[in-house]
Amino acid sequence: MDAWYEEWTVLEAKIHSAHDARNGKAKSLMEEAILLFERLVQEAGEEILPINGVERLAFIKAKPGQYACYRQLDELFKETKKRAARLRLQAAKS
Repeated sequence: MDAWYEEWTVLEAKIHSAHDARNGKAKSLMEEAILLFERLVQEAGEEILPINGVERLAFIKAKPGQYACYRQLDELFKETKKRAARLRLQAAKS
């Protein structure tokens, strides 16, 4: 799991810089980050998605160049990481 989040951290910094620079690169970086998130969910399973995860991802995919979508994807990564940790703890207790 950590490798996914390390990759996101690198991409997140690039996306943030692209939005600050307003250089038009944010959209392609976001598309790459969306694929990363989708691969993470595919590998880990749908149960890892936070509440409204599917709807939120659809919002992000509709306009990936928007700053609001970048923030939403960042939140999805954070919430997914927390949910994964919680699921691991529950599995360990069982």
